[in-house]
Amino acid sequence: MILTDDQQQRYSRHLSLPEIGEKGQKKLLRSKVLVVGAGGLGSPAAFFLAAAGIGTIGLIDGDTVTLSNLQRQILHTTASIGQLKVRSAETRLLALNPDIKCELYPFRLTTENAPEILADYDFVLDATDNFDSKFLIARACHHASTSYSHAGISAFYGQTLTVKPGQSACFRCIFHEQKIHPEGIPAGPLGALPGVIGSIQATEAIKVLLSIGTPLYNTVMSYNALSMEIRKIPVQRDPHCPLCGTA
Repeated sequence: MILTDDQQQRYSRHLSLPEIGEKGQKKLLRSKVLVVGAGGLGSPAAFFLAAAGIGTIGLIDGDTVTLSNLQRQILHTTASIGQLKVRSAETRLLALNPDIKCELYPFRLTTENAPEILADYDFVLDATDNFDSKFLIARACHHASTSYSHAGISAFYGQTLTVKPGQSACFRCIFHEQKIHPEGIPAGPLGALPGVIGSIQATEAIKVLLSIGTPLYNTVMSYNALSMEIRKIPVQRDPHCPLCGTA
């Protein structure tokens, strides 16, 4: 692969970073990342992945755009109301960077379709808003041996964790399905909150794809927008975890 003149200019700031350079940028252009959820978290995450030149971005979401989404879901506009979120997202991402390719899945991820879909991707972003989907993503990524970024947001608070299946603590090491209470009416979130957490997810994806820096393995990063407190909480694999445990 040879970078075109336009690509040299578009990615010039990446090319100037020793950790990325031309070799790394070419790898990003060959990479495939699946974003599960094209809403609050998926919007900034996918936007920055597209800007970074991730060659293929998969978007999976069965919902349509509503007016109440626009307070935080920056991939969509007022003109997008009523459209499938994945279609609206594709329009914005290709307008930003026509270098990339979008693969659209206008439906929910399920136990049945997950293995076939995940087989095509190098990294997965959990940008969903419910625990059922998060547990499903954790299971699917574990069985596919695909690294993933978990994130969750509520009100003014967000958290994220990066998982390397079989080597770092997984989502189920920390959250246990039987202890999760039914979800009620969502609180917020503050519109800018998913922008912060989703951007971190995109950063983690790029770091893992390029094997640079220190990903959030065995670490939950929490963010409180009201107090501007950021914490890194060490976690460990649970040997009795029903998904990745070895005991």
